[in-house]
Amino acid sequence: MRRQHIGWVAGAAAAVLVAAGAITYSVAEDTGAPETRTPDARSADAGFARDMAVHHQQAVEMSYIVRDRTKDEEVRRLAYDIAQTQANQRGMLLGWLDLWGLPKVSADPPMTWMGMGDMASGKDGALMPGMATNTELKKLQSLSGKQAEVLYLQLMTAHHQGGIHMAEGCVAKCTVGVEKRLAQGMVDAQQSEIELMAGMLKERGAQARS
Repeated sequence: MRRQHIGWVAGAAAAVLVAAGAITYSVAEDTGAPETRTPDARSADAGFARDMAVHHQQAVEMSYIVRDRTKDEEVRRLAYDIAQTQANQRGMLLGWLDLWGLPKVSADPPMTWMGMGDMASGKDGALMPGMATNTELKKLQSLSGKQAEVLYLQLMTAHHQGGIHMAEGCVAKCTVGVEKRLAQGMVDAQQSEIELMAGMLKERGAQARS
């Protein structure tokens, strides 16, 4: 029931924010800039929007899990910030796909737009680099206190590293200016959070996974 509830909360937040994505893109569209050309379904713009929406969904889920598994205010605040930021961004990405009239799922493997394709998918439910496996998510749900905090920080560090790699791919390959700027913002913010989480892990006698 907990996983269903988490999925519902995150999904509802994203649905509410889809309109924000459409509005943001419409503002850019009003400028008449060349960046407003509608991307096609197999473009980097569409691929990034689809894949990062999925990637963000898991970050939101993990953040809601740890929020219920610890009373540490620092970790809970970080988890809240990540959940809110990534749910917001996910809504924007899905809003753009709606605006472009493109599907939110693709028959192509994740990250095909980056030239990775089948190489991107891992085992045990990890669809893209940095994503936690089903086993890791179940373990996070089973822990509490310091153990939950450490595992969350380790999983989210890896998750951010994978997200940065994908966002850098969009900065290099996407053609829609507002989406490229969002991707660069993701890179900057997640690099900063990785540094923050490294300090939090050190305080707990742990470190990021190699």
